[in-house]
Amino acid sequence: MKQRRKLIITGASGFTGQHACAHFLKAGYDITAVSRKKINVDAQINMEYCDLTNGNEVYQLVKKIKPQYVLHLAGQNHVGASWVDPLSTLEANSMSTAYLIDALRRESPTCKIVIVGSALQFDPASLNSIPHPYSLSKTLQVLIAQSWAALYNMEVIIAKPSNLIGPGVSTGVCSIFAQKIIEMEKKGSEKVLEVENPNAQRDFLDVRDAVRAYDFLLKDGKSGETYDVASGHTCSLGQIIQGYRTVTKEEIKMSTQSNDLIDNKPAIEPIKLVNLGWKPSIPLETSIRDILTFYRELN
Repeated sequence: MKQRRKLIITGASGFTGQHACAHFLKAGYDITAVSRKKINVDAQINMEYCDLTNGNEVYQLVKKIKPQYVLHLAGQNHVGASWVDPLSTLEANSMSTAYLIDALRRESPTCKIVIVGSALQFDPASLNSIPHPYSLSKTLQVLIAQSWAALYNMEVIIAKPSNLIGPGVSTGVCSIFAQKIIEMEKKGSEKVLEVENPNAQRDFLDVRDAVRAYDFLLKDGKSGETYDVASGHTCSLGQIIQGYRTVTKEEIKMSTQSNDLIDNKPAIEPIKLVNLGWKPSIPLETSIRDILTFYRELN
């Protein structure tokens, strides 16, 4: 009988983490889901509770599991919170990665690791380009991972996702819109969605496609490389709201602060992933419908 591949998924309680656990279980991995809080997981998944900002706890976890693969999703991913408490953001995103990757160096040096960074990283060669503490924490996270890979000959791959959307609890703009629409449907709230500029362009990718991309990277990603995980297409926030209008009976109005035309397309292209054989499979319309369905059933 072929031995199942041992995979640690950090941040298992999060938006992407829950989708990752479901995907990789179906793909036949022996999964250890890591979280700081108790969550419900499939009986076939091993659940471990660990504070990744505690170096000793992280080491003991890795020593116990000795994984062959790691998908590192855990972290603090809220820009606003990073302004309020930048040090805890640095701990959650940068130091947790350092503790994890060093524990792997000591106990599972041949482990293949996918570190999930952010499209909000900045170019470290230009310190004047730092937009917020969150960006700093994710940039440092990647620098730490790449440095350990180079210094200790470890197999580390960086994934840089765009705006992930889809069913599940999320703080993203698409989920915020959906929750407000549910309030309109169930509570008769004012039928207005507020958006600063409906012409603002973003790359939206369904979280389920992103998890498939991480699977490709664990199997075929090249160590030391950074892979953009994105749809490759931009969409305006106004188009997102129009998409929601097609899946609700509510007559939604839009309140805006600016209607200036914006042509700043995000510089994120999934070319390397496409070359590995991956491509997005879930249309934006399906993601929008599934998000609204999720919140309808949740409330």
